[in-house]
Amino acid sequence: MRRLKINLALQGGGAHGAFTWGVLDRLLEEDEIEISGISGTSAGALNGAALKAGFARGGREAARENLDWFWGEIDRADDLNVGNWIASFWPDLMLRTMRAFTPYAALDGMSHMFSPYDYGPFYSDPLRKIAESLHFEHICSPKGPALFVSATNVRTGKIRVFSAKDITVDALMASACLPNVFRTVEITDPATGKLEGYWDGGYSGNPALFPLYDKALPDDIVIVNINPIVRETLPRSASEILNRINEISFNSSLLSELRAINFVRRLIADNKLPPGTMKEVKVHMISDDKLMNNLSAETKLMPTTGLTHELKAAGRNAASRFLREHSATIGKANSIDLAGVYS
Repeated sequence: MRRLKINLALQGGGAHGAFTWGVLDRLLEEDEIEISGISGTSAGALNGAALKAGFARGGREAARENLDWFWGEIDRADDLNVGNWIASFWPDLMLRTMRAFTPYAALDGMSHMFSPYDYGPFYSDPLRKIAESLHFEHICSPKGPALFVSATNVRTGKIRVFSAKDITVDALMASACLPNVFRTVEITDPATGKLEGYWDGGYSGNPALFPLYDKALPDDIVIVNINPIVRETLPRSASEILNRINEISFNSSLLSELRAINFVRRLIADNKLPPGTMKEVKVHMISDDKLMNNLSAETKLMPTTGLTHELKAAGRNAASRFLREHSATIGKANSIDLAGVYS
């Protein structure tokens, strides 16, 4: 049996991250697949942390069980429906007025009218209490895949990648911090000793691929894409327009990295780089753009009942399709047209 060593690059996208849950669940069933490294942002970082914690504790089955536990907690926690959570702080008359449009319009409107700092002593991050139960002694363990978590430095706009012992609850919360919904997460920079504020990693890397270029890691990167790169229909409503703006901005860093990877591959193919100077990364992608085009910004923050399990099933199907059609290319070539993705 040929051992297929891969790295995973996991995008963020709120509750749509349940698609990634399904992909990971299916990949972990395959003994021939060895996951060596994971780079995750936002929901991707949380999925990666759940997988890593389980794997370090008890291997593949423990990783699957831990992912099931994590998403079960998401499903059971009503206050993780961000619309319900924010709505609980504001007067009923205001909410009734705003809900004349849609529940998401109410949430979106309040997120532009109010800051998360306006909640005063009532503020809490409802995701934190679940993340705190992820067993960070296993997440920071050398066992299992190497894990990289990205967040955006508010002051500089630059990406910060957390790994090993630096992956804490705060690092995960920073990676998933949408600034119009959650308060900035402050973490000390070990290089300067200065306290820095961080927002969602998607602004600077969704996900970051460069941590996976390490020579100790395999050449193949499998991107689990949950933010559609292409939408055929023009957005018309305010929420559709804002959602597409976010998709484009959150995909921009990924497209830039794919362009750079293709440039290096061309240099190597043309013998313009000495052998071994740079890594010849091979890129693959697991996605379901048809499904994601039928979802919306609303379902990222206010998922309907059962949606996470529908997304899990879709993720499993997409991963099965990838394994059936492209597993033979792992270790040998790209399974996507890189230039076609970014141009």
